[in-house]
Amino acid sequence: MTPSYPQPAALCRSVETQSRFNKSIISLTCALALSGLAFSSIVNAKTVHVTSPNTHINISLTDDNGRPEYQIDFNGKTVINPSKLGLVFQQLGEFGSEFTIKNVSRSSVDQTWQQPWGERENVRDHYNRIKATLSNGKLDFDIEFKAFNDGIGFRYLVPKQAGLTSTPKLDITDELTEFVIPNPQLTTAWWIPGRGWNRYEYLYRTTTLDKIDRAHTPMTFRTTDGVHMSIHEAALTDYAAMVLNQGRDGTLRADLTPWSDGIRVKTQPGFTTPWRTIQIASNATGLLNSDLILNLNEPNKLGDVSWVQPGKYVGIWWGMHLNENTWGSGPKHGATTSETKRYMDFAAQYGFDGVLVEGWNEGWDGSWFHNGDVFSFTKAYPDFDIDAISQYGKSKNVRLIGHHETSGSVTNYRNQMSNAYDLYKKHGVTQVKTGYVADGGDIKRIDENGIVRHEWHDGQFMVNEYLHSVTEAAKRGISINTHEPIKDTGLRRTYPNWIAREGARGQEFNAWGSPPNNPEHTAILPYTRMLAGPMDFTPGIFNLAPQGLDAENRVQTTLTKQLALYVVLYSPIQMAADLPRNYVQRLDAFQFIQDVPTDWSESIALAGDIGDYVAFARKQRGAEDWYLGALTDENPRKLTVKLDFLTAGQRYEAQIYRDGNNADWLTNPYDYVIETKVVSATDTLALSLASSGGSAIRFKAL
Repeated sequence: MTPSYPQPAALCRSVETQSRFNKSIISLTCALALSGLAFSSIVNAKTVHVTSPNTHINISLTDDNGRPEYQIDFNGKTVINPSKLGLVFQQLGEFGSEFTIKNVSRSSVDQTWQQPWGERENVRDHYNRIKATLSNGKLDFDIEFKAFNDGIGFRYLVPKQAGLTSTPKLDITDELTEFVIPNPQLTTAWWIPGRGWNRYEYLYRTTTLDKIDRAHTPMTFRTTDGVHMSIHEAALTDYAAMVLNQGRDGTLRADLTPWSDGIRVKTQPGFTTPWRTIQIASNATGLLNSDLILNLNEPNKLGDVSWVQPGKYVGIWWGMHLNENTWGSGPKHGATTSETKRYMDFAAQYGFDGVLVEGWNEGWDGSWFHNGDVFSFTKAYPDFDIDAISQYGKSKNVRLIGHHETSGSVTNYRNQMSNAYDLYKKHGVTQVKTGYVADGGDIKRIDENGIVRHEWHDGQFMVNEYLHSVTEAAKRGISINTHEPIKDTGLRRTYPNWIAREGARGQEFNAWGSPPNNPEHTAILPYTRMLAGPMDFTPGIFNLAPQGLDAENRVQTTLTKQLALYVVLYSPIQMAADLPRNYVQRLDAFQFIQDVPTDWSESIALAGDIGDYVAFARKQRGAEDWYLGALTDENPRKLTVKLDFLTAGQRYEAQIYRDGNNADWLTNPYDYVIETKVVSATDTLALSLASSGGSAIRFKAL
């Protein structure tokens, strides 16, 4: 098969493409194109192109320098400079240099698929694709590119072939993928350190791109031309996670998290890597409205998943973070039969469908953070009667939400997993929160020879271990909410029972973190961590300063910003995270938490700038009501929001929860106003957001 080349008309229009070829040949090609002569008969160029369906994004793949490189243009300007591609194997050396394009295939797809739950019910999957086979004359490998309107994805495929029959295993020692970004000293980036002790739980740094050291993905940046981009990966299975390591300024290189023995990935011929992704938009909200990551994952493999139920829950959780209760046994033990029943009563009264209970099982006493080997996942403390609690919950139509903390001792968990999930299935538990609290690089496993090994949370071993827990849970009709997880890469499409995860600094840092989450934190998360998928942030704290307004450990928001988080930070499961008594004191504001759903038929980012503010509108699945959440950083601001997302001709009662005129997160966080007005799609709303404030609105169809 002959190489594929740019269409003549497209070539003649593109300044960037013309710069790669001799101008006289291009002039001749353009002239001959009018006569219908094939471009491939004129010049043997080793460059192929694929554009997005709307033609705004152009990917160039070339072997002009004796190795594969790619370039990306957006609206006629280069946003990724020529960047290297390739893999390095311990057994075979480099798949990159001396590999040239052998043949290319093309295809296009435009289809719509349905999520069983999610930000929107119907997702359009629309792209143009090329798959290039590269060869050094002895061995081949493939690079596949997909160009969507909202970004691009590419991956490597190393097929089984005659030259690899004597190489049954392949050990990847490096990945050569680069993302070379123009003008790094003038490009703003939002990022967290990669492969650090605290996993993904850092405050985001805002720097110029040249200041990045080693960053987790999604890593988001804004170019000098105002183009917004985010680098991440999709469909991460049986491979090491990618962090971004900077070489020369602006040259970000894939840095695969290693095994304890230093190998990056252990595989065999016939493997496929995860997709390397770049979301691209002309403004910040364009990133928020992207479905790129989901579209690069495989369809649902679990079949009927009607048993996966989005919802809202309360829990025996916040009291431990405030030191009112303990996970371990003793006089302050939180997970008791009586306390769980009390929470179930509260959940039943106010319309919550579940109660999370942490600390119910033996193993929490002592230094549980460092002693995960002693956890039992089937034996409860004597003051927790799981039989009685399950029956009580059933009578109240409130489910028990399970919890397993491994403290990073994953072999201990693996050995008990089947029995532990069987126990939960017996008691009607359909959702389990799993935890992997351990420093980065300190996951403890016992290998096949009985030797203790320590791994990273985002290395290949743990990528597979997390997925194993999800698939084992699915066999029993159980959904998993992973804390201290591997980052989200869209696998909820393939395994819809992977219902949520953490993977960033959550609410608990406000109880004991030093420093706690700052006002801009939740104005950065939507454009970074949340691009990967749902987060169990645990919003809804009403007692914002248990130790006083001047204490370091307090929630640095207004009360109505806590309400806005339920709309802004998407998750199909949302927690009312505060203690019940704090909600009872403010039932008027608590009404929004009772009303807001967690499953949507549509979601639209209305306005925002990274680290400054964001406004989302979401439509309730199976109903006509819409909800709006808007929040800001430490700066007060006024937003004018068009309501044209509402159904035309329909009238709505806007139930508005907003900051009061004197609200300020630091000095007066409890000043809020609740008001109503009748609106329609032709109206606009003026929102006044206090310092670290927010607005939450229910549009109830009339």
